[in-house]
Amino acid sequence: MSETEITIAEREEMERLEILKRYKSLLRSIRHDLSKEQKTSIRTAFDLALDAHKDMRRKTGEPYIYHPIAVAKIAAQEIGLGTTSIVCGLIHDVVEDSNYTVDDIRRKFGDKTAKIVDGLTKIKEVFDHTDSMQAENFRKMLLTLSDDVRVILVKLCDRLHNMRTLDSMSRKNQLKIASETLFLYAPLAHRLGLYNVKTELEDLSIKYTQREAYKDISDKLQDKKAARDRYIRKFIEPIKKKLDEANLHYTIKGRPKSIYSILKKMNQQDIPFEQVFDLFAIRIILDAPPEKEKPDCWTAYSIVTDIYKPNPSRTRDWITTPKSNGYESLHTTVMGPDGKWVEVQIRTERMDELAEKGYAAHWKYKNDKDGIINDAHTAIDGWLSRIKDILDNPSTNALEFLDDFKLQLIHEEIFVFTPNGDLKKLPKGATALDFAFEIHTHIGSKCIGAKVNNKLVPLSHHLANGDQVEILTSEKQHPREEWLNFVLTGKAIARIRNYLRESKREAAEHGKEQLKKRFSKEKIDFNDDNIQKLVRFFKVRSSLDLFYSINKELIPNEKLNLIDILTKKQAVPKAQTAKAKPTDTNKKNEIIVGDEYDLPYALAKCCNPIPGDDIFGFITIGEGVKIHRTTCPNAVSLMSNYGYRIIKSQWKETVVKNEKRFLAGIRIVGIDDVGIVSSLSEIISKNMGVNMKAITIESHEGTFEGMITVYVEDTKHLDNLINKIKLKHPTMDVFRVDHLDA
Repeated sequence: MSETEITIAEREEMERLEILKRYKSLLRSIRHDLSKEQKTSIRTAFDLALDAHKDMRRKTGEPYIYHPIAVAKIAAQEIGLGTTSIVCGLIHDVVEDSNYTVDDIRRKFGDKTAKIVDGLTKIKEVFDHTDSMQAENFRKMLLTLSDDVRVILVKLCDRLHNMRTLDSMSRKNQLKIASETLFLYAPLAHRLGLYNVKTELEDLSIKYTQREAYKDISDKLQDKKAARDRYIRKFIEPIKKKLDEANLHYTIKGRPKSIYSILKKMNQQDIPFEQVFDLFAIRIILDAPPEKEKPDCWTAYSIVTDIYKPNPSRTRDWITTPKSNGYESLHTTVMGPDGKWVEVQIRTERMDELAEKGYAAHWKYKNDKDGIINDAHTAIDGWLSRIKDILDNPSTNALEFLDDFKLQLIHEEIFVFTPNGDLKKLPKGATALDFAFEIHTHIGSKCIGAKVNNKLVPLSHHLANGDQVEILTSEKQHPREEWLNFVLTGKAIARIRNYLRESKREAAEHGKEQLKKRFSKEKIDFNDDNIQKLVRFFKVRSSLDLFYSINKELIPNEKLNLIDILTKKQAVPKAQTAKAKPTDTNKKNEIIVGDEYDLPYALAKCCNPIPGDDIFGFITIGEGVKIHRTTCPNAVSLMSNYGYRIIKSQWKETVVKNEKRFLAGIRIVGIDDVGIVSSLSEIISKNMGVNMKAITIESHEGTFEGMITVYVEDTKHLDNLINKIKLKHPTMDVFRVDHLDA
């Protein structure tokens, strides 16, 4: 036997032992006792997955079976799911990657498992080239919600493991998968109450989409860890003493804010890391019987706020009124020692498990052995029912559906009351019209106004926490297009769009008949060729829009001179391709787009990339390739919705200095002083030799805010300029901005 053969044999044996080791680790991670039948089911799933993936390897070079074992382990250990979900985690890729069918799964494991696996199986066909295949796939996956939410829970386990092993993927796929995760899967985990999963997904996403910012914050958090731990011990010492005196049983945990939430706060408030004061939170977890949960939590709250002064605007009571995902907790932010704000969360062990495990943890407290509850009164079921409303009225556009669905994920909530005192939960920013649709579709469609706290208000009135709302209706009313400008809930948007589409189709049918008569009168053939000539002449998007415009007299009769229009020679514009040269294409290319050195591109104005920025290309329709920064405000949406139009792009290693300068924006905020413009001009133009395009300064009662646009060579050049300004004016806040006003 040769040395190579021995090496291969040894490797195969090592991998076999490693697979068994990981499988045993999965079994140990299961938190509930398994019956003989359940053990057999899990073993059968493992053997099936092992056979289906025997010749497959991941991008890392490891056997593919490592992935389904890891997914099943996340389901069991980190979310606390039951046997059916563990089985589905093991075989979730089997139908897609092998000759096994859904029917094979049904015969071996039953209908429920087959339905979940079917929901998890990726769909290969491309539905609409102008839409995102991912959006349509996601919609199809959500359709299974009406039967089993475990589809989504196992999908989140799958996504979490993929994110943990994203290093081995290409840069393009890293950006697409990370953006998709941040856009959809992290908010979904949040809505289902899986806070640990949500936080890790967010942090892993920006690890790839905003690499420098992630590393910078991560390093700074690590540097401050020892000081942070000392501060936490100092902060909790007097609290522990008082909790002991009150005979409360508790544990206290201190945890840093997630990197994603720190970065989000820095971006929202335009502040550096050093000015993010609430970098960590304290969690007090009480061991209390059900009947003492609320009083014990409020006792602990009283103790904390007696010791440290609370910020009234930062107190949240989700014990009296839990969030729609079932989350219960008391939150307050208090002023701790040394003038630092500290967030304190107070909850019981039951509430903490619900907060960590989300929807899955409800099962434990419902005494359900294997995982699904059918209690329509739970808060999460209310949210699922709203999602089903959207699914029942799907839009014709997959991305439109995705937007409606995402609305249900990201908004904070308010609580309002019906005239009878029934509580309704709506997203923050919802209007009286949203409330009407929340009560019933017919009421929403016929709504003409509302009374909020007995005062008459328009449909567009924004509701606030605690409002009591009475809806006024009229049978003559019907949904209007302008309603879409002020409704927020997916249910309202879906129903209004559905009505408008049906209404437009009816009008278009009448318009088509009108046009047919006109053709007949002028003895012209009513055919597709002539219709398309009219579509081009009147610059409408489709024949449907043409017929609609005729019916609604948006195209006046006097302009509808068919003989002149149809006999006139029509110049048909050539369709531009992705390689069409944009008007602002760079004459000297500094960027390699794909693998080509001379593919035309243009720099996106929404983020103004400059050499040194992490970038990607986006293939537009008719405007060639647009280059965006990975930190662009639009990046997550573009990469998650249109992943197939992303093209790898990178700066050339040597961009000739001084031959090309790039426009960048700097925002400055500081104490107003005489000669500030002169001082800034001297630093920028004289000391640094940088050309300014524009400078604007506005004063506000002793402070000023300004914007400077400058021409720089690259990110190092820009950073150097910002540091020079900070050095000369230490009290001034100086930041780079994305969007530059034209």
